Amino acid sequence: MAGKRSQPRVPGVPSSEAPAYEEPTVPRGPLPPKADQGGPDTVTATGAATGQPPESVGQQGEFLTTAHGARLRDTDHSLRVGRRGPTLLQDHHLREKVSHFDHERIPERVVHARGASAHGVFEANGAAEGICRAAFLRSGVQTPVFVRFSTVLGSRGSADLARDTRGFATRFYTSEGNYDLVGNNIPVFFIQDGIKFPDVIHAAKPHPDREIPQAQSAHDTFWDFASLHTEAQAHTMWNMSDRAIPRSYRTMEGFGVHTWRLANADGETCLVKFHWKPRQGVHSVTWEEAQLSNGYDPDYHRRDLADAIEAGAYPVWDLGVQVMPDTAEETFEGIDLLDPTKFVPEELAPVQLVGTMTLNANPTNYFAETEQVAFNPSNLVGGIDVTNDPLLQARLFSYLDTQITRLGGPNWNQIPINRAHAPVNDMLRDGFHQDAVHGGAAPYRPNSLDGGCPFVAGHDDHPFIDLPAPVDAAVKERAHPASFDDHFSQVTLFYRSLAPIEQDHIVAAYTFELSKCYDQTIRERQLQALANIDADLCQKVADGLGLPAPKPTLAPEDGEISAALTQLGATWPVEGRQIGIVIGETVKPAAVDAITKAAQAAGVVPLVVGPHGGLVGGLTVHRTYANAASIEFDALVLVGELPAAPDAMVSGDAKAGAGDGAAVTDPRVVKLLSEAWRHAKAIGAVDSDTALAEAGITTEDVGVVVGTATQLAPLLLELLAEHRSWDRFATSLDV
Repeated sequence: MAGKRSQPRVPGVPSSEAPAYEEPTVPRGPLPPKADQGGPDTVTATGAATGQPPESVGQQGEFLTTAHGARLRDTDHSLRVGRRGPTLLQDHHLREKVSHFDHERIPERVVHARGASAHGVFEANGAAEGICRAAFLRSGVQTPVFVRFSTVLGSRGSADLARDTRGFATRFYTSEGNYDLVGNNIPVFFIQDGIKFPDVIHAAKPHPDREIPQAQSAHDTFWDFASLHTEAQAHTMWNMSDRAIPRSYRTMEGFGVHTWRLANADGETCLVKFHWKPRQGVHSVTWEEAQLSNGYDPDYHRRDLADAIEAGAYPVWDLGVQVMPDTAEETFEGIDLLDPTKFVPEELAPVQLVGTMTLNANPTNYFAETEQVAFNPSNLVGGIDVTNDPLLQARLFSYLDTQITRLGGPNWNQIPINRAHAPVNDMLRDGFHQDAVHGGAAPYRPNSLDGGCPFVAGHDDHPFIDLPAPVDAAVKERAHPASFDDHFSQVTLFYRSLAPIEQDHIVAAYTFELSKCYDQTIRERQLQALANIDADLCQKVADGLGLPAPKPTLAPEDGEISAALTQLGATWPVEGRQIGIVIGETVKPAAVDAITKAAQAAGVVPLVVGPHGGLVGGLTVHRTYANAASIEFDALVLVGELPAAPDAMVSGDAKAGAGDGAAVTDPRVVKLLSEAWRHAKAIGAVDSDTALAEAGITTEDVGVVVGTATQLAPLLLELLAEHRSWDRFATSLDV
């Protein structure tokens, strides 16, 4: 039961009263400040004391209101034309709430602040010509692209490998104008209606009093929101999976999230979901690797992307679509296509590949390009149109509105990275940062003073056409269809489709995240949501938290699983992967040369790790024992004995893995090797038995190969194609 807190002995209490288990419903005023909080004295604008307490300048009253004090009865639903119709521009609450949120950060993006970008080219294969009339999808057409990858929650100064959703935004500079496909690496979203976007981000961002924790969801406000607003459970499950800690932007799948409407040259329409499929497969890191990376190299993902492009190991994705009939119900196999918390299993609608994107150039200037690029889902071309997805409908307003503050006015589209590669004659004039020098006297239509220019395009001139879609007779209301009420079935499908090791990682993620919450009430409430998803998952997380597992209030469904959801069980190209070749002073260069040539022939980048910089045995050292980190290698190869280098602090480094300090092998090498083994990476050894033994590794361990360099190289590349040797460790199902 909620009540006044006693003075806590453990810091971290998020509010001045303990939360209730059920969502509070009896109106009351704002909570008082916490005992450790103060505030500026209240004075007038001219310095006169008001005598009011500091909290008097904060929110007042017991009811939710607009910024002008009008009480509100609903803040979860946009005003729409019926429950399946479009969102109305007249929705003053939606516009005020989202517009204010859009301008909360100056000048940093509110979300997706930390990003990395690259230029490239997209080439269509013609497979989409029958369903979409967009020119860039015609066979053989090559279109310049600019892609920005990003994390959602962190600031620009946060680390790349936070557990988070990643943005995957692509601009196509088409002959018909810019087309922006603005998506994520997760196919579902936290909320069903864009009016709630400020709520979920406010909940996930750092607590407003201390501005911590940075770039993570492991705190009370996020799990308070997710456990009360159970439609968030779909995205939350994906976020607790390995998808939230990708190995690289290059091994990250992309999704358009929403359902879109396409039209072909004859006006026939269909509904689609967009997918980006990386040629190298979808891969992740372990949680420990993510933590190490954020310490060793917080720029890991952006460095990996830039280095791969510079080395000529260009990242490649295939663009695909799931095609579904454009029916009046806008559902497919029982799945509501307007609900952005739902995905369509690929077994029901296979992904059809329509083209290939290759990223082949890094930006020249981070600020001018990566920081100033402004994506907008309203940037559409003929043949691609929106649906009535209520999250998408709000995004169409929000993205455009955001740029007005971020980029200093309405002319952000004239910044070089945002400019169209097609003729622009828009009749938009003046404003901050107007770069164009417009001629003529008549920026209006109709006109005769400028000879009638610009003219509207006829049908044969390939204009953008808002595709006609029927709108049922309906009342305008704040409501959703009943199909939006299913918050758990697809979450169960996702969890049960994963391999046992992936499920174990989810259990560990939930346990870690919820253990970081101060209030036990929030942990218990989230456990209830897990009970409605999968009993075994709930029990394991509850065991980790030391709490009883609740009974489900809704029985989890036993249905089909989707093999496309697991990241494991196949092999993938190894181009662009990195291996560390660890050598000592007495190395035999011929062995290193054989491994290097085999790696380079396969497109793998070999990096020599030596006892010091410069040359060792005539070989150029790329990393030293002192600065090499396990997280930058996908596999390790040990060549020869690896004794302690002169700069090794043997006793001081003993805690890193060298026992009592009497080890023969350099303790930093032992640490490097031990971490790679724990992270299930492939390990090869040529005459390095001592190092293996000191790291506690045997030649019988899964994913460990020994022999001559010639024997070892092809075996190592085979292991590398599997990404990780997960069978090295037992899962909870084996115990």
